[in-house]
Amino acid sequence: MLTPEHGMANDQTVAEVATLSFEAALEELERIVRQLEEGRGTLEAAIAAYERGDALRRHCAAKLAEAEAKVSRIVERAGGAAGHRAVRDGMSGLAVIHGRLGAALGQAAAEVEATLERLLPKGDDAQARLYEAMRYATLGGGKRIRAFLVLETARLFNVARRAALRAAAAVEMLHAYSLVHDDLPAMDNDDIRRGKPSTHRAFDEATAILAGDALQALAFEVLADDDTHSDPAVRALLVHSLAQAAGARGMAGGQMIDLLAQATALSEHEVTRLQLLKTGRLITWCCEAGAMLAKAPRPQFLALSHYGRDLGLAFQIADDILDATGTTEEIGKTARKDAASGKATLVSLMGLERARAHMRFLADQAVGHLDTFDERAELLRELVAFVISRRM
Repeated sequence: MLTPEHGMANDQTVAEVATLSFEAALEELERIVRQLEEGRGTLEAAIAAYERGDALRRHCAAKLAEAEAKVSRIVERAGGAAGHRAVRDGMSGLAVIHGRLGAALGQAAAEVEATLERLLPKGDDAQARLYEAMRYATLGGGKRIRAFLVLETARLFNVARRAALRAAAAVEMLHAYSLVHDDLPAMDNDDIRRGKPSTHRAFDEATAILAGDALQALAFEVLADDDTHSDPAVRALLVHSLAQAAGARGMAGGQMIDLLAQATALSEHEVTRLQLLKTGRLITWCCEAGAMLAKAPRPQFLALSHYGRDLGLAFQIADDILDATGTTEEIGKTARKDAASGKATLVSLMGLERARAHMRFLADQAVGHLDTFDERAELLRELVAFVISRRM
């Protein structure tokens, strides 16, 4: 039993911990937790580890609170009252997801936000307006589901949290770039994103285009950096695979088909292919990233890849159902845009009830792919249920 004098770390430990970055402190805390769970070492060593772990926990909590306060100030400056509401609504949106999943999503979102805050450029030089637009587009919004998938699949293999957070931040940067460009008048022409003015409305079209370009470049820069993984082959694999997922045979290619679909009738098969490319490829990459970081065996990599494919399709159908049935306030972007533009979706082709049934079928398939991971993948199973039942 720990005695009262062992309830708090000493001043020297607190001072040492205070010099650590958030990622370094979190990584050390994870090592201590594993050490205590395995029962290694003497009682004295366990007490010392507990005390240092408590100091690390407090340090991480303080860093997260500091990052959240900075994000609120940044978004308030960039988006005024609308930006403030977006931050508030994003946090309350996570709060309504109950149980372990809600807590895990909230924790992941806060950690990724802190990592993004650190990695995104800032300054008052000649490029300051570009930095501001990049941060406006990326910080303080969204549920960070893609980042959560990276972190949670990495957790299956005990990947270092710092490495997983960098990969998660990279995919959030790339996702933010895609949203900035999707909202442009030449593309989806949407003035609202995540409950606040789209980047081209908050700034201007040229700045929004450059912000998207810079975010995409930064995503690959982060993955290619030594800090993401010590093995250059793993970094190269992450970069190569994300480039494929985002390029002409992935997300960008899907967007091209989506634009053409406004003037061309598509079949259910063609719409499914469109969605596999536009939404599914990036979500699939997020599910594969943890396995790549861990150099996992091929069967486990494929299980997560197949999970991501089915989850991505179910996610897009859920998004289309929300567009058809939700309000602008609920979904954080203009509702019923697909119907207004004459765009084909599985909802418009199948009808609402058949689309829902197909979505549930895909969700069941996604969950089945996780059998090899037993109870370790429970949060990934819960995420599937959330994705197909969400109202935001």
